[in-house]
Amino acid sequence: METGSPDDAGTAGATRAVRHEPVWTGLPPGLLRMRRLLLVVWLGLLTLAAGLLPGLFLGAPWAALALPPLALLACGWVMLERNWRSWRYAERADDLLISRGVLWREETVVPYGRMQLVEVTSGPVERHFGLASVQLHTAAAATDATIPGLDPAEAERLRDRLTELGEARSAGL
Repeated sequence: METGSPDDAGTAGATRAVRHEPVWTGLPPGLLRMRRLLLVVWLGLLTLAAGLLPGLFLGAPWAALALPPLALLACGWVMLERNWRSWRYAERADDLLISRGVLWREETVVPYGRMQLVEVTSGPVERHFGLASVQLHTAAAATDATIPGLDPAEAERLRDRLTELGEARSAGL
């Protein structure tokens, strides 16, 4: 005997609470471009070292040693995009959600009242690509979270908003 279905228009459907799905924000494409460039640079150098040098000094058949790094480059190219697409974050009323991962999905929930420090960092390569990362620190080291590859203006806006919400929520603790 069924007690109700999603198509019911009866009282069971009227008493259900409406669930609001979070509004997810993905990472900008600049992060994917930066990571792919780093992949091409490092595996390009490895390909040259593994194939060109043995090919020149030991003979043409040894140039086949360049194939594994090239295969790794092709695989890495696809995997970087899948990883980039998996990263997203959502600001809710009481917490920040960060979701990531392709094979192993990981979702971190950071309550605003538990945030102790919100940091915006940008290394030299990130600055060249116009990117910044937001790092959230909480009392529990296991819940520290990072959102990489944001536009600097968005990173600063997020830092300011999270700091403001964190101060407001921690005042009641």
